[in-house]
Amino acid sequence: QVQLVESGGGSVQAGGSLKLSCAVSGYTASRPCMGWFRQAPGKEREAVAGISPSSMTTYYPGSVKGRFTISQDNAKNTLYLQMNSLKPEDTAMYYCAGSRPDYCGYHYVGRKASEYTYWGQGTQVTVSS
Repeated sequence: QVQLVESGGGSVQAGGSLKLSCAVSGYTASRPCMGWFRQAPGKEREAVAGISPSSMTTYYPGSVKGRFTISQDNAKNTLYLQMNSLKPEDTAMYYCAGSRPDYCGYHYVGRKASEYTYWGQGTQVTVSS
């Protein structure tokens, strides 16, 4: 059974940095594509980063491009999200997500929540001005 457990959230002032981690377990066959999503109160869940099974393809929406970096350490079964130059509008619950093992091609990264099957419980990020 696939399990995703996020950590690293917290409160930070605008301009600060945080690094989120997601411990991944339960994948036994093909590697999935992985992503980070966020959801603020009253807003839809949105993607903030994605990475292909090969780690060679990444995706960032314009709102975080240049500030957020996704990476994964397959030896440690951990997904990361480095967030720099944080803004108050980055305040949200952040979720780690994984696709089905057979869904993503080696260099493909999903951009939509509907492409991901497994979700963590979330970690709160609060950025104050």
